[in-house]
Amino acid sequence: QLPLRESGGGSVQPGGSLRLSCAASGFTLDYYAVGWFRQAPGKEREGVACISSTYSTNYGDFVKGRFVISRDNAKNTVYLEMWHLNPEDTATYFCAAGPECTVIESTELWGQGTQVTVSS
Repeated sequence: QLPLRESGGGSVQPGGSLRLSCAASGFTLDYYAVGWFRQAPGKEREGVACISSTYSTNYGDFVKGRFVISRDNAKNTVYLEMWHLNPEDTATYFCAAGPECTVIESTELWGQGTQVTVSS
């Protein structure tokens, strides 16, 4: 069983919204930074958003205020709320947990991903 499990992906029309969840299993997220990444077919993985253990956040430039990352430590879950989705947002979305947002991509704590498809 992977330590992180993403859910909430699906198919939406342009302009639609989704909320992704990243739930931890077997450890507590309280002291971890958690990031969301995405990878579209034929493209490199890119960082979407990250939230630190102290609740500071940062976002990829392409987000442009459309996404919000949040965490609920009581539920051991991090969320990514996405609005105004467009076809360029189509990708598999992954979450990862690490000590800090700046080094999170080198972590071994990843989920299996959830697919987001935006099309009319």
